[in-house]
Amino acid sequence: MTMKYYQDNDDYQEHRVIKVDPNQSPLRIDKFLMERLDNVTRNRVQNAIRAGVVTVGEQMIKPNYKVKAGDEINLILPKQPDHYYEIKPQDIPLDIRYEDNDIIVLYKPAGMVVHPGVGHRRNTLVNALAYHYQKLPVLNNNFPDRPGLVHRIDKNTSGLMVAVKNEYAMDCMAKQFYYHTIERKYVAIIWGEFDEDEGTIRANVGRDPKHRKEMTVFKDGEEGKWAVTHWRTLERLYYVSVVECQLETGRTHQIRVHMRFKGHPLFSDERYGGNEIRKGTIHRRYKQFVENCMRILPRHALHAKSLGFEHPTTGRWMQFDSDIPDDMVQCIEKWRHYVNHQKELIEQG
Repeated sequence: MTMKYYQDNDDYQEHRVIKVDPNQSPLRIDKFLMERLDNVTRNRVQNAIRAGVVTVGEQMIKPNYKVKAGDEINLILPKQPDHYYEIKPQDIPLDIRYEDNDIIVLYKPAGMVVHPGVGHRRNTLVNALAYHYQKLPVLNNNFPDRPGLVHRIDKNTSGLMVAVKNEYAMDCMAKQFYYHTIERKYVAIIWGEFDEDEGTIRANVGRDPKHRKEMTVFKDGEEGKWAVTHWRTLERLYYVSVVECQLETGRTHQIRVHMRFKGHPLFSDERYGGNEIRKGTIHRRYKQFVENCMRILPRHALHAKSLGFEHPTTGRWMQFDSDIPDDMVQCIEKWRHYVNHQKELIEQG
């Protein structure tokens, strides 16, 4: 048996291929995989097979399929994290937008960390989930400190997320994230304006070798991970723009890094240069206006507005939408007022 790993398509999953040895005798695939994978139960393997995250070649199979010599087994598996953190349930309110026996669609406010990490051991979304739901599944036991999670959004990004309530739902949702069939649309305020009304950014994203807390674009395509962001302009405000971004891949800080790469960092994004004036005058009043906008919106201007996916049990397409939060709305309104006022001054001569 030989095993090969491919670059993962998401921060949570990776693609693994197992090539069955030429002298392998027929054996049920669930038993075969239990002997070769760590920390899995037979029930978990069978759920993964039913969810379609385990295939032979490109063919869907059943748990009683018998592997044979030369088979190529494809698996979508969770990555192994570097660290684990103890989860202490906390009575933190959750903004639930939809819930059934399989999934939870919720709204994460800006400022809330999704799961524990360095400097954020408590008061995370996971601490809240652990309190309200005592038996959420984890990704193949590889993420014991991230129960129910199949994806995440940044601390200072607001918006919609989906969590799962059982192993089968987790496998189904993980598969959709891996194959990019999840629809994720964000609204952002960026510095400046694109020349076009819409477009696509294709540029590898990876950790910056000089600044380890930041991500960056690798232009040569040999480093980082393949990343694709589709964007379209919703409103032009000369100094800034309101854009919609649809993720095809889900890299860490992807939208923020892609927009900086194109010369349009997110407004008020301290980490990626958006907290500096990137377009406009050097006049003191303009500087004060921008500073006032950033006091209203003291975070990067990004909101996970909509989320669409196939329900893991019914297969029905489900679509969810959320309002743009008040801090972003107020910031956009201030820019509208400022731009209109400048036009009036020009017209008056």
